[in-house]
Amino acid sequence: MIRNALSIDVEDYYMVSAFADVVKFEDWSRYESRVEKNTRKILDLLDEYNVKATFFVLGWVSEHYPKLIQDIHKRGHEVACHGYNHRLVYDLSAKEFKEDTRKAKILIEDAIGVAVKGYRAASYSIVKQSLWAIDILIEEGFVYDSSIFPIYHDRYGYPEAERFPHFIKGSNGILKEFPLSTYSIFGYNVPIAGGGYFRLFPLWAIIAAIRKINVQEKKPVIFYFHPWEIDSLQPKINGRWLSQMRHHMKLDSTLPKLRILLDKTNFKPLSEFLSEE
Repeated sequence: MIRNALSIDVEDYYMVSAFADVVKFEDWSRYESRVEKNTRKILDLLDEYNVKATFFVLGWVSEHYPKLIQDIHKRGHEVACHGYNHRLVYDLSAKEFKEDTRKAKILIEDAIGVAVKGYRAASYSIVKQSLWAIDILIEEGFVYDSSIFPIYHDRYGYPEAERFPHFIKGSNGILKEFPLSTYSIFGYNVPIAGGGYFRLFPLWAIIAAIRKINVQEKKPVIFYFHPWEIDSLQPKINGRWLSQMRHHMKLDSTLPKLRILLDKTNFKPLSEFLSEE
């Protein structure tokens, strides 16, 4: 039976790109932090179902909550890098991206004492025009990336990209890419990888898509969610209407859906796929 990859992007509710126009990085410390409580609730949930996952951690979170990151590692999960302060890759210069990524990687590795293999960009912002970031990830010692989402979206997406895990050749080496999962319908990629799509779509449709990808295409699904998505009581951010709708939509459905998904689907960390072709 094909096992799928479970990943959690460890960031707080006010750090998301959708609110970046109203919440400045310099003000993050002024907001009520809920990332530690919500992440620990996820850790307990995964223990309950005996599931191991990959946690893509923001460097800022590792810097401020190193014991949380250590606990993720001690419980047998993979800890990977989500950048330092959730800046979109295509908004950065190559120099800025390298500095951001290196800073985050060092902070995370200092917390857990082992090398970090994986990277995921904020809001999946390695797109067609920012593929130059792959070379920098290779230079910085990453073995794999999971930042490409082969869909159309107003903030991210690379619809022409391959749908399933593959190798990307850079100018100085190769990197394994784990794209966020889609289900192809009449040549159109429907996002079923998690996050807001998991909250929006019926659970039966998500599970059916996962099973068809596993059975018919014989490929794993790369699934993700965020700690703030299990927290329907989080403070409201006064952002744009569309951003608020996307962020708060059906938050109370995430945890019940996750329980069923974990019960019916087999998962493992992304790093365990590295030895597979």
